[in-house]
Parts: sequence; structure tokens; C-alpha cells
Amino acid sequence: MIKLSAVIISYNEERDIERCLESLTDLADEVLVLDSFSTDSTEAICRRFGVRFEQHSFDGYVSQKNRALQMAAFDHVLSLDADEALSAEARQEVIVAKKDWNHDGYLFNRKNNFCGHWMRYTTWYPDRKLRLFDRRLAEWTGIDPHDYIRMTTGSKVARMEGALLHWPVRTIAEQQLKVEQFARISAKYYFERGIRSGLGSAGLHSVWRWFREYCLNLGFLDGRAGWQVSRFSALYVWRKYYYLRQLNGSQPK
Repeated sequence: MIKLSAVIISYNEERDIERCLESLTDLADEVLVLDSFSTDSTEAICRRFGVRFEQHSFDGYVSQKNRALQMAAFDHVLSLDADEALSAEARQEVIVAKKDWNHDGYLFNRKNNFCGHWMRYTTWYPDRKLRLFDRRLAEWTGIDPHDYIRMTTGSKVARMEGALLHWPVRTIAEQQLKVEQFARISAKYYFERGIRSGLGSAGLHSVWRWFREYCLNLGFLDGRAGWQVSRFSALYVWRKYYYLRQLNGSQPK
């Protein structure tokens, strides 16, 4: 049987991290929480669960998650966000994988909860995430805050049936704040890599995002929640390109 490290990054996660840690009880051989100097009760909750609690200043989602990977005691890693938790079915599948590890990585169908509604459509479900893997063949990459695991070429990846549960937002006001936060982060990332935004980029990209979420990915079947998710997805894209144009305009001619 392999030894498994469960790895979580955190910052002021007192609302969610207990649920995450409970789903790892008697499952992982090590639980590592890499915290960005939380000012709430996150540390106290983690200490109560007996996790290995480390701290490092936050310098981006990709960087922090890769740092946590390297700090883990074991090469086989289960990486979760603090607002995620394994379903009972997913827990059993991880137990089976520990006993018979025959792939390099394992995908989960992430099930997202939007303001109390479990999404069944849009890009929020099935939101496939590779979270169980051999770190020697994997690394975090992507555009902050939209990170993902990239496996080396030729790696064997299987898909779990059990769900990874995710509670990203509980209120509309909270979602509005996240849209602004993530749009600014993404715009900064684009700007630093020399990406430019044309006059019509914000409008065209946001309309396409709404159409993809609500129509192509059947968001209308999720009722009001589907409409809201589609609307906020489009708003995020519009704000991202809006902030990118602002950054581009700040450059000297």
C-alpha cells in the first residue's frame, strides 16, 4: 500500500476547512496545510485535527500549490482546496487506489454548490479535476487563479466515479467580490505576459462565455442558479478584459 500525503493551501478558511479535514480522517498518512498567515481560527482548527501546519507568504495560487507539493512527505498526493471535501464514495475510491495504485493520476468529477444549489449543468458540472497523483510526474500550472495539474507526457490517468464536493460561494454578494478579485488577478497575469486587449475584446468574449454556459452547456436547466452562474461567468470575462485595457493604457506610448 502506498503512503499518501493530503495537501491543502489556506488563508482565513475557518468557515470551510473543518469539513475538508473531516473528509480526510483515517485516509491520508499525512495531512499538510500550507497557510498564508491566516488571521482567523484556521490554525486552531487545523491543530485540533493534528495536521502538519506550515506557513509561507502567498505569492500566487500556482506557486503556493507547487511549494506545498514539494513540502509533502510522500510522493503520492491528494491535493484539495480548503472549501472542498471528498464525498463518501470518493473516499472509498481513494482507499482502493492506495491499495492498488495502477495509474499515475486520478480525475474527480467536482460537484459545485452555488448559493445552496448543487449545479448539474454549465461548466460547473462535471467540473473534472485531477487531484490524486504522483507528484514526480505532475506540477501545478495555469493562469492564476485558474490553476490545474499538468502530468508529464505518457502518464496514465483514470477517472473516479465519486464526487469531489465544492462550496465556492454562498451568497450573491460573495460571488460579486470573487468576480472582481479573480478578474484583477487574471488581468495582471495577462498584462505581465504581454497580452493586449482590443476595443471589442471585453464584449465579444463575455457574450461568448454567457452563450457557452447558458446555452451550449445547458445552464437554463439549472433554473435561476444556472442563469446566475452564466451571468457571473460573463461578467468575470468582461471585467478581466476591462482591467487589462486599463493596465495596457497605463503603459507609456
